[in-house]
Amino acid sequence: MRKLFLAVSALLIAAATHVSRAQTLPELFGKVKAEVKSESWAEALKTLDALEAEAAKPGNESAQTQLAGPLAFYKGVCSANLGKSDEAVASFTAFLKLQPGSAIDSSVYSKKAVAAFEQARKQSAERAPSLAEAYKDFRPPADAKDRYPADQYWGEGAVRWLMTDSEKAAWSAVTDPNARVTFVEEFWTARAALPGADGRTYRQEFERRVAFADENLAVDSEQRGSLTDRGMVFVLMGPPSWAGRKPMRTGEDANDNAGMSTVGSQDAGNSEKQLKASGGRSMTSGKLATNSARFGSPSRNAVDSDNNRMEVWHYRRELLPSGVPYQQVDFQFVTKKGYGMQVLQRETESVNTLDAAKSRRQIP
Repeated sequence: MRKLFLAVSALLIAAATHVSRAQTLPELFGKVKAEVKSESWAEALKTLDALEAEAAKPGNESAQTQLAGPLAFYKGVCSANLGKSDEAVASFTAFLKLQPGSAIDSSVYSKKAVAAFEQARKQSAERAPSLAEAYKDFRPPADAKDRYPADQYWGEGAVRWLMTDSEKAAWSAVTDPNARVTFVEEFWTARAALPGADGRTYRQEFERRVAFADENLAVDSEQRGSLTDRGMVFVLMGPPSWAGRKPMRTGEDANDNAGMSTVGSQDAGNSEKQLKASGGRSMTSGKLATNSARFGSPSRNAVDSDNNRMEVWHYRRELLPSGVPYQQVDFQFVTKKGYGMQVLQRETESVNTLDAAKSRRQIP
């Protein structure tokens, strides 16, 4: 943390040398540190606002980038000590997004600041990255459009999520290379050609989503991200309103057998009766204990689900296809040993929503 702030100070001094309007940046930064050290929290927040405003002026782009982390951190410290815990957590969350893996020195900062920082770190660990923010800033690779050429494998790519049964049947009957190119062009012509809110056509938006999914949603090196369950939902629905993940505890999964014995409740009793009948007078308490252990040992219990996890993508009404009778829809992806990685739970609402998204002819 100290190295980061020293580097920022050096950058501010350099900026002050070359940009006349940035001369106050080093002074403001030094003033913030002094006010924080003297526990002048309200004054420090005012200085932070002034520093942020000065850094936002033209010519200070480099300084503004370098200041983003320290500004967020110091705002968190000041807000926490002023009793504004929610604002403190929000500021520390912003800081951790810029400086993931950072820690706070409990010997330097107050218990309130440390508590808010740890809460922000915990929430950041439990919350999946903002797919909406990442997608907004996403720039597809130059070769993204060429990754799915109109060859015999085209229908096996992410376009499978859009194709109707009749289109799949028609595509499988096409063998001539020129006919394949014609099929692909007609396929996209049948979808909306008018640009959507972001200025992209249906095809352009589809290809962008596929490129994003390939780069961000793969679960292993054997399968492209756009061909996974999460990739399918992303291609059809776009980024969710928010996404989160959490461990799956025992009892949260209707199919969870954690803690259940793999033998019946009366198996031990029946075995004991048979043992006594065959052993007669030679039967000992040790033999009975050994027999009982066969049915009560940990190895006879089903695997616990504490190491499993669930990821949830939440879509609000404005992101749902028209005609869907829901105010919101959650898509749940389960990772479970012996079950799979990020497997979509096909509930009625999610299946109906995906079907509606598949049939729409205009990008949202």
